[in-house]
Amino acid sequence: MLEADLLAGYPPEVEVPAAEVAAVVAAAGRVLVVLDDDPTGTQSVADLPVLTRWEVEGLRWALEQRAPACYVLTNTRSLDPEDAARRTREVVTNALAAAEGLGVRVGFVSRSDSTLRGHHPLETDVIAEVLEERAGVRTDAVVIVPAFPDAGRISVGGVHHTRGPDGTVVPVAETEFARDATFGYTSSALAAYVEEKSGGRYPAAEVIGLDLTLVRGPATGIADALDAALEGTTGSTPVVVDAVTENDLRALALGLAESERRGRTLLYRVGPPFVRARIGQEVRAPLTATEAYAGTRPSDGGGLVVVGSHVGLTTRQLEVLTDGHPATVVEIAVGPLLTEEAAAEVDRVVASVVGALADGDVVVHTSRLLVRRDDPAESLGIARTVSAAVVEVVRRTLARRPPRFVVAKGGITSSDVATLGLGVRRAVVRGPMLPGLVSLWRPVGGPAEGIPYVVFAGNVGDDRSLLEVVRVLSRRRS
Repeated sequence: MLEADLLAGYPPEVEVPAAEVAAVVAAAGRVLVVLDDDPTGTQSVADLPVLTRWEVEGLRWALEQRAPACYVLTNTRSLDPEDAARRTREVVTNALAAAEGLGVRVGFVSRSDSTLRGHHPLETDVIAEVLEERAGVRTDAVVIVPAFPDAGRISVGGVHHTRGPDGTVVPVAETEFARDATFGYTSSALAAYVEEKSGGRYPAAEVIGLDLTLVRGPATGIADALDAALEGTTGSTPVVVDAVTENDLRALALGLAESERRGRTLLYRVGPPFVRARIGQEVRAPLTATEAYAGTRPSDGGGLVVVGSHVGLTTRQLEVLTDGHPATVVEIAVGPLLTEEAAAEVDRVVASVVGALADGDVVVHTSRLLVRRDDPAESLGIARTVSAAVVEVVRRTLARRPPRFVVAKGGITSSDVATLGLGVRRAVVRGPMLPGLVSLWRPVGGPAEGIPYVVFAGNVGDDRSLLEVVRVLSRRRS
């Protein structure tokens, strides 16, 4: 279907200045704590603190930055449900303690994948439970906004789509993302998706929908609709929302802020750009090389590109990069990693990478044949084994030959490279390397301080996007 046909009959978008939303946020005086289930959620924001650990002290540091939001990298998409729930509980508990100590009001956002992969509704369930147990706060609704217009994910008529070529749109359940080994699903209609993922606990018929006509109307209309729909419900009612543009997200932000001003307690399960719109942040232009390296002392060697994602788009991006940029390519063979040959394989890769960085950029990637099992838990275990090897390569490389920059491709890969490979505990999101799609972090303290770190999701951009990012950061502008 053409996107134009999908939108026929809906009103045009209404321009909403970011400053209007920012003023409402400032008046409310609340900080959003964003639990990001992999590090790629920062791709749409700039100048916000990021934590990869969640001790009270670190959360206090993040809240002391006086930013309207802060991110906590939970990486729960790489965990089984039990561990994901335990980690979510720890983060919320410690965030509440840090906020109470500083006298700061906080709200919570569960940031996940715009293609609907992740632990849902588990994570928002846990957040709501902790809020009620620790703060006596009862959650009225969980607002679900997976739209990511920059990456071609839009929701219209309660159905989530991804943009295809030539102005077409495809229901997301018909894409490769819905066949994910761990988080697969069958429903593109968001209400049906909620029913599917909740095992029927939230029937589709009881999920509230805010369609595009309502989103593009007055902000009070959204608040009125929520008031009417939530009257008499028992709490944590799912609310699915249409959005196609940044203006839609900003209009929604104003309506949700009005609902909260009236006393509603809302949690959010969202794609990356929601936070930008919700805090009234302007869309930042991509960073230049000068901006990316500001305040750093880059090494005179090459940069390191680490590719772990196996989605088709990443594989194409890798091919374009290796064809179009002068870099040494080192493959980590996955097969040996699953045998007693794992240590030898890691030794081989580290030696190759360290030697090549003296002369230029190095691309390290896992073999493109994805090893998976019918059992989701087994598939996740294999992914962890491979990720551990990638981390060891990065950690040992950093100790022997710090790279000029690091780009990590893939959600779990980006998280593990940051936290375990580079030892990043605190960072500041500098801004995007591509419009709203790929973020650059400035590590604060630790062994990677001074090394620009690029977090690049596996499922965003076009075939040339990885090449374009590396060209900006490389000494050798191919």
